[in-house]
Amino acid sequence: MIKPYLYIDKTADKGKGVFTREKIAAGTVIEISPVIVMSKDDRVHLDKTLLHDYIFEWGKENDQCCMALGIIPVYNHSYKSNCEYFMDFEEETMFIKTVKVIKPGEELTINYNGDWNDGKKVWFDAV
Repeated sequence: MIKPYLYIDKTADKGKGVFTREKIAAGTVIEISPVIVMSKDDRVHLDKTLLHDYIFEWGKENDQCCMALGIIPVYNHSYKSNCEYFMDFEEETMFIKTVKVIKPGEELTINYNGDWNDGKKVWFDAV
């Protein structure tokens, strides 16, 4: 399930991103997507490819990885994102939920650290 008012467009400085045509209330689930779960060994191979930037750690022990389907891989990172992602290990799905009101035309972002306001440096922003 992906809300019909979401769309992908170019951003000023991050390539493509996810945007909205409509105002979205805080606490709205805007996407639920299945994932492809892969092993620790698969991750070793994926980390050598461009897909490294699009996979998520997976499992209660973070000992696997997954590729989210839908448009989840297109959400850009922000340390103060306006959305948050959640993982359902049993159903093998991820979902995106807004954490604040989002205006029409605004980019929707997630924090790649997991929590929407986690300030820990991510791999591409490490000093």
